[in-house]
Amino acid sequence: MSIPLSYVSVIIIWSTTPLGIQWSGEQVGYEFGVAARMLIGLALLTLIVRLRRMPMPFTRDAWQVYLLGGIPLFIAMTSVYWSAQYIPSGWISVIFGLSPIMTSVLAVFLLKESAFADGKLYGMLLGLGGLSLVFRESLLLGDSAWLGVLAVLVSVSAHSTSAVLLKRKGTSIPAISVTTGALLIATPLFWLNLMLGPGLPSTLPERAMWAIVYLGVMGSAIGFPLYYYLLSKLSAGRLALITLITPVTALLLGNRLNGEVISADVWGGTALILCGLAIYEFGHRFRSLRRISRRLALRWRQRPM
Repeated sequence: MSIPLSYVSVIIIWSTTPLGIQWSGEQVGYEFGVAARMLIGLALLTLIVRLRRMPMPFTRDAWQVYLLGGIPLFIAMTSVYWSAQYIPSGWISVIFGLSPIMTSVLAVFLLKESAFADGKLYGMLLGLGGLSLVFRESLLLGDSAWLGVLAVLVSVSAHSTSAVLLKRKGTSIPAISVTTGALLIATPLFWLNLMLGPGLPSTLPERAMWAIVYLGVMGSAIGFPLYYYLLSKLSAGRLALITLITPVTALLLGNRLNGEVISADVWGGTALILCGLAIYEFGHRFRSLRRISRRLALRWRQRPM
């Protein structure tokens, strides 16, 4: 698949995933929705690994890698699926826009990386300001909406923690194999959570069924490989642009297909989060542009008359 087509496909998948999460739990419970999705994703990814003859080791170090991916995956997906009961689907994508910033902050403490150069602190503050507007709106939406926002933040934290721990651990195992191994750990936990909770649903509505299939196939088995393909072909900056696009498209899809109302606070919060992310990711480029403009201005003033 070409890079532009892969890029557009990832944007579409990430934009539609929040709405799919919400629909997949309708009348069947979020526990079944996420458990069924992960089972489909695990089956298809295992098939991909086998057909492509990718290495899938089961050494002690490999199991540590799978655990670092699988346990946070269970926490992250359970939290975000639970939150979809209480908040509009578009909010999920908006709050997840903070994940690059949160990942970088965790990397400061766990990897000793720098996260506050080139105006990154201003980007963080803008992102937090946007989150506060969304949180304020959740207090007006209903008694449990603010808990939904907190649950998505738990999901973002688990996702970011996993990314940093996997980076610190380091591994030569292909990313798709790591994802498959993580699902080997997480999928039984999802099904255990289902069986200890509400159990299997008595009926499976058509919309919930197709949402589960879509997320299992597109969100997991196709979305993950496409993302890792782009990760190997594009710079981190170009890939980060996806997180600047999907919150807006997810909000619009939720409004169009699910009748979700987008208030001024939510639009304002989204704008602040995206501006903060842009400054955080691309602030060093702004600084370079300022240096270039200063040099040009200096040369212009020093030109012979």
